[in-house]
Amino acid sequence: MTGKKVLAGLFKFVVFFMLIAFVVTCSFVLFFHFMDYTEEEMRQSAPITFANVVLITLIFWICDTVRTHLTVERPIKRITEGLGKITAGKFDTVIEPVEHLTSENGYNLIIAEINKMTAELAGVETLRTDFISNVSHEFKTPLSVINNYAQLLGSKGLSDSEREEYAAAISAASSRLSELIGNILKLNKLENQQIYPERKDYDLGGQLGDCLLQFESRWEQKNIVIDTDIADDVMINADSELLSVVWNNLFSNAIKFTEPGGTVFVGLREDEKTARVTVRDTGCGMDADTGRHIFEKFYQGDTSHSSQGNGLGLALVRRVIDIENGEISVDSRLGEGSTFTVVLRKRQ
Repeated sequence: MTGKKVLAGLFKFVVFFMLIAFVVTCSFVLFFHFMDYTEEEMRQSAPITFANVVLITLIFWICDTVRTHLTVERPIKRITEGLGKITAGKFDTVIEPVEHLTSENGYNLIIAEINKMTAELAGVETLRTDFISNVSHEFKTPLSVINNYAQLLGSKGLSDSEREEYAAAISAASSRLSELIGNILKLNKLENQQIYPERKDYDLGGQLGDCLLQFESRWEQKNIVIDTDIADDVMINADSELLSVVWNNLFSNAIKFTEPGGTVFVGLREDEKTARVTVRDTGCGMDADTGRHIFEKFYQGDTSHSSQGNGLGLALVRRVIDIENGEISVDSRLGEGSTFTVVLRKRQ
């Protein structure tokens, strides 16, 4: 034991001794008050009484020391050792509950809460590591394209068509990199509640039409049929700028994953309290496992189209829908296309 523990043990022993000596003395005073003992007999019994007091004190002190070790020192030591490991970054640490204690003891409740916290920290650390890894990978691809084509532009004897081709490739890679950085910044602000919705009443059908027209050149290039069934005068109270992020991402994905000659459907219906937007395509679709992860950051189920996106669009969509207190779901079958359904409250 350390010096402090020895002093603490001695102090506790003295306290027990004084307490027991006081109780025993009071008891003997009351006892002898009603008994006819000579002074000599009382003197002879004093050493025995003192020894008994010391023995009782020792027994109480040992019992209290053992009790303190089992019920206080051992759980505290286990908790502090576990917290030390967690502080050092070992988020797989699990503190075992203290046994031989009552089922309602506070230490095991503390241990359970610490284990929950550690599990959450482990999940956050995994997400952070994956995020850094994915961001690094997404940055590396367009930067490599820019670097390679920049070197090619420096070559001698290039024709005008080759220079235009290389410049276009650099411009496309730069745009993709800019979009990636913008999406990361938007998602970070949304997840940290640094963007607050500025809600106002506006025509949702008109917004859907405006957003859809922005992709006209893309659907014409792929000869995609656009089918719409948008109800008139559907007024909602929401942040139009945030929701435009949702529609632009859903329309972009629908056109991107639909093969030439396919169909993209956009529908809008309302009831008394909600507005329901449907975006359906006849593209490649996805399996059930992909559908479960499609709203996660950087997740891309169809790697054949990964060069056209960065896996952040649907994560942005989900976060915006959450902020607007809405719901989003996807129904998809591999090879048969996907249907995204967004349900928004007309009044917040």
